[in-house]
Amino acid sequence: MTDLERINEILVACIGKDKASEVDLYTSIRFIREVESLISLKYQEQIFRCPVHLSIGQEAIAVGISSLINVNDKVISTHRSHAHYLAKGGDLFRMFAEILGSTKGCCGGKGGSMHLVDKSVGFFGSIPIVGSSLPISAGLALAEKMEKTGNIVVSFVGDAALETGAFYETLNLTSLKELPLLIVIEDNGYSTYADKSMRISSKRNTRNLIEGFGLYFSHATGDDVSQVISTSKVAIDRARGNQPSVLEFETFRKLEHCGPNNDDALGYRSKKEIESYDIRDPIRLTKSVLNKSVSEATFEKIDKIVEDYVSNIFTVAFSEREREFEDFLQVTVL
Repeated sequence: MTDLERINEILVACIGKDKASEVDLYTSIRFIREVESLISLKYQEQIFRCPVHLSIGQEAIAVGISSLINVNDKVISTHRSHAHYLAKGGDLFRMFAEILGSTKGCCGGKGGSMHLVDKSVGFFGSIPIVGSSLPISAGLALAEKMEKTGNIVVSFVGDAALETGAFYETLNLTSLKELPLLIVIEDNGYSTYADKSMRISSKRNTRNLIEGFGLYFSHATGDDVSQVISTSKVAIDRARGNQPSVLEFETFRKLEHCGPNNDDALGYRSKKEIESYDIRDPIRLTKSVLNKSVSEATFEKIDKIVEDYVSNIFTVAFSEREREFEDFLQVTVL
């Protein structure tokens, strides 16, 4: 049973099955947000010692896509992978343990935040080097096609991946072999601190480039989970029929490129743009859709259940890491 399934069981007991089903997308987004907010908070205490790339603001894309695919479908992610891992059903304890450096982590505590994997739910890994996940995704998709599994591969990338040769090589091979691959571009507008005007020719047309390889392409906002879902259905169905597709979602990352803090003081984003993030926030937008049928009291119950669940899992993972550290010191002293 995944963490979201466990949380749903608690919600059913508190607010009923029908209401829990109605708010499942909100719960998923809220769950991911709480996990990353806790990481941001605890990072200040130097509890985590590996780099973290948080996806606060981008959660709706991962949740929307994952709501449409199966447990046997495979997902490949990037350095900003927490949302993809959790939305696909990756184990939260093993994720916390990995970031804490515990041997109970999903990579034995050796990979950290940028190397997460949970093959039991179809999450086949996060690859930190920009664009390098795409050839791996194509290889997985080729294997799925050869084995006639009916599964698809979803490869999440950032907008900077379009500035790598691997992106176009993968498009070519994917089109040539008609692979069951869906590439999802999360366009938060920046590569570290460089916006598109600093990196991309104004004459570039992404749609023409991708459709020129014979792939289906669609562009939409990634802030509204319902729009993510409606946009993704056609692409996912096409990929399942060995017609590879590319989706591009406009989104934003609220915090710094790498780390737990707000970096607005650096001045690379305008005040107007930063203020727009609150209006575009996926949690706010999802709540606004549900407001007519879901009370604020219900949202508060959901938030409290999610907060308590995430906090409890972290406490267990941290205690396990501390116990391992104490055992190590005793062996070293002896």
